[in-house]
Amino acid sequence: MGARLAAYLSYRDAPAALRWLEAVGFTVVRRSDAEDGTVAHSEVRCDDVVLMVASYDADYTRPPLVGQSTGSGLYLVLDDAGDVDDRFARGVAAGGTAVLAPQDTEWGTRRARLLDPEGQEWSFGTYAPGSTW
Repeated sequence: MGARLAAYLSYRDAPAALRWLEAVGFTVVRRSDAEDGTVAHSEVRCDDVVLMVASYDADYTRPPLVGQSTGSGLYLVLDDAGDVDDRFARGVAAGGTAVLAPQDTEWGTRRARLLDPEGQEWSFGTYAPGSTW
C-alpha cells in the first residue's frame, strides 16, 4: 500500500475548531467525546483529505505569526481558483484572521492564507506540490 500521511491537530476548544473546519468545507465523519466534554478524537474529511482533531491534553503554544507565516501550517490543494477565494472568505467569516488575501502567483496559480480562530495557519491554493509549474 505504501506510505501515507495523516495530519492531526489539537485545540483548546476542539468543538469550535470542528465548526470552523465545517465552515471551510470539511465534514466531521467521526467524533468521540470524553466524559468532560472535550473531544477525545475526531476526523474531518474534504474529498480525499482526512484530518484528525482533538482537544488539548496540555497547555500547548502555537508559534506566532511573523510576517506572513507562523513557520508551519496546512496547505489545502484545490482544483479551482474560485474555491481558493470562497474558502478563504468562509474561513474569515467564521472567525479566521486574514494573512494573505487571495492572489494570483507569478507561477500561474492562486493562493490565500489565514489563521483559524486558535492561530493554526491554513493556506488554500491551486498549486499541487509535486507537480510542475
